[in-house]
Amino acid sequence: MAVCRQIVILVFLCVLASCSKNNDATGGNTLPPGFKLSYGDSIFYLQNQATDYVITPVASALTGTYSGFPEGIDIDTKTGAVNVSKSEMGLRYRISFLPDAGKDSVSTIILLSGINFLDGFYKLNTADSILKPVYNGNIANAVPGVNNGSVFDEGSGCNSNGCNVNTGSGSINLAQTVRNGVFGPTPVNNDRHEFQMNYRINDKSGKSLNTLKVKLYFFNSMADVTQEAYDIIASRDGTIFRSAGAGASTTDVFTGATARVFNASRAAKPRPPCIFIVVK
Repeated sequence: MAVCRQIVILVFLCVLASCSKNNDATGGNTLPPGFKLSYGDSIFYLQNQATDYVITPVASALTGTYSGFPEGIDIDTKTGAVNVSKSEMGLRYRISFLPDAGKDSVSTIILLSGINFLDGFYKLNTADSILKPVYNGNIANAVPGVNNGSVFDEGSGCNSNGCNVNTGSGSINLAQTVRNGVFGPTPVNNDRHEFQMNYRINDKSGKSLNTLKVKLYFFNSMADVTQEAYDIIASRDGTIFRSAGAGASTTDVFTGATARVFNASRAAKPRPPCIFIVVK
């Protein structure tokens, strides 16, 4: 009987050891103490190269599932490899990793360098309303190489179609755009048009060709704004990451557009930026 008891205990210990091994760091099922998800850097720029620019997590024996927030990032859910060349630039993304059979996940933030425009309602004024680009996800950042190497609207995808873009700074003159007849001689509420802006920034990207689509809407007054417009703004809330503290927000002095700190609480599609032009 004693021998049988010893055999049972031995078998139990072997099974326990096997389970422990399958759930430790080498088995890839749980996060080891102090584990941090990292791509070796926090800012990545497009590169002038023949093949796609792909970045990968720092080497790890862990296996599991990777995900990215918000939409726009091209990520391999099994390896965590991010195809920068096929992702939307000018945004910060939260990359999360959940190990196989694990309950706890770990995440990190990476920035894919480029420009963006803040979604919001922009009221036209007696003076021209100028929409300035946001560089690297922070409205406080100056765009490098303005009138000194950086080029905006290369190929005239915007200007040739009436969307007035300053080719040296990337700013969009909304009032002039309306005067150019983008919305017709007599603009109609909820009319919308999308433009593609090709640009090169004189920064660490080495002036690699980058692309951003911008969508412009027209309304005569705030009373004419549709629920769809409000829903779009609400769906993008929390998808712009700035260097301010958690929960902070910044309001643009001229437009009143608000950029909230990045919050990965729900799915969101921040592109293309939606600009709602309101006359009064």
